[in-house]
Amino acid sequence: MKKYLLIFILPAFMACGKKQKEKSDDRYEDLHPIATNFFQPISSLDLEEPDADKVNLGKHLFFDTRLSGEGNISCNSCHNLKTFGVDNERFSPGDAPGTVGGRNSPTVFHAALHKMQFWDGRAADVEEQAGGPILNPLEHNIKDETQLVNRLKAVELYQDLFSKAYGDEDPITFNNLTNAIGAFERTLIPESRFDKYLEGDQSALSTDEKKGLKAFIDSGCITCHSGPALGGQMLQKFGLFHDYWKHTESEDVDLGLYDISERESEKYFFKVPGLRNIVHTAPYFHDGSVQDLDDSVRIMGKLQRNVDLSDEEVNDIVAFLGSLSSDIPEDVKQSPFEM
Repeated sequence: MKKYLLIFILPAFMACGKKQKEKSDDRYEDLHPIATNFFQPISSLDLEEPDADKVNLGKHLFFDTRLSGEGNISCNSCHNLKTFGVDNERFSPGDAPGTVGGRNSPTVFHAALHKMQFWDGRAADVEEQAGGPILNPLEHNIKDETQLVNRLKAVELYQDLFSKAYGDEDPITFNNLTNAIGAFERTLIPESRFDKYLEGDQSALSTDEKKGLKAFIDSGCITCHSGPALGGQMLQKFGLFHDYWKHTESEDVDLGLYDISERESEKYFFKVPGLRNIVHTAPYFHDGSVQDLDDSVRIMGKLQRNVDLSDEEVNDIVAFLGSLSSDIPEDVKQSPFEM
């Protein structure tokens, strides 16, 4: 009798456990419509497909060390496509020996979704941004546009690629060069599991990630980190409630937008970074002062919201941020000079 009783009880217990699990997952059914108020999947965007010849030219330029004064670095050196568009360095080494950039190199993945470029927002788009590092003596170290244009005009490969992309009449110009790099970067917009969730696939996120998404929204992170890129749409003061360097332990205090505008009200203003692939792009902040993502989340809560996030809240938010990971195809990562 006991044997048969056990047989009947066990399936009932298993069914009960299954119902409890389903009930646990159901806690976040109402989260999806809330999330779609703040975020948009990449599939919802009306993105123009760049011209294939321009993209091909742009990829060659992106990987070519001839775009630096001494030929020591390429765009890919600081924005390595094999490591999610960054080099994971605090500051990136420049072309000239002993030189380094003044701010952390952000990822080029999804950069085309941003309303502005550079940490101080001084460039409007990826095309304008592409020319900045090339002419910066601490980065690519090209003296002027003419030096680079003349260098590329002497290369048979570029005579052909520029002609295909921009026509036969003097196509090798600095503007066409930056336009082509921008065209290539506009293809670096991979979709994540979070995009699938926003499209309606509730199973695309785990229960922990949904819990983290709720914590992300409830904590007010969506004030700045919203939209398709989860950021990249505005300039914001870093340290709304406290001096940022006291929490990041930064070696130097960067004045941000103030260096350009010289307006006292714009001290410590920086572009809000996008959060896609954030788990792969350490170190964090404009000066790469924080290596750990958990620490970064905790610091942001204190500086921007004036709240002390609990360990559980931090862990939940970091779990959600993991759902923003996405990668580009392997062949796109490969240098055209090595294929």
